[in-house]
Amino acid sequence: MEEHLVFVYGTLMKGFGNHGLLRESIPLGVAETIEEYVLTALGIPFVTKAQEEDPSLTTIKGELYLVDDNTLGRLDALEGHPYAYKREKAEIKYNDSGAEMRSLAWMYFYPTQQGNPIKGGDYREYSENTHLWYDHYRRNGESL
Repeated sequence: MEEHLVFVYGTLMKGFGNHGLLRESIPLGVAETIEEYVLTALGIPFVTKAQEEDPSLTTIKGELYLVDDNTLGRLDALEGHPYAYKREKAEIKYNDSGAEMRSLAWMYFYPTQQGNPIKGGDYREYSENTHLWYDHYRRNGESL
């Protein structure tokens, strides 16, 4: 069975709802794209390729995993590859025992931008800030 490097940046990351699909995978740690892309969210995150002058371009922060063929198939099914998200190779950097490493990894891209840009390319940080904002209103009995 073949093994594949997969870079995840949204709900497949540790602590998010779809992370269980990676339960049989080997986590290689926090990672980041070398190239800049646009990360947006509309409930879920989307990464798209954009023109060089797009002000939303940023490196994307996420996690890198080593997965088997079966897991890759489950990820493809979740992401709707190749009909919704498209799985393509991207150059990723990550730390391995203190040394910066670079590898090509599979990453899921969406063909069009959806929702609002996420500055800094970090869906985890965006998600945590969104929940803090929502919790503030809920605790204070205010309506959204």
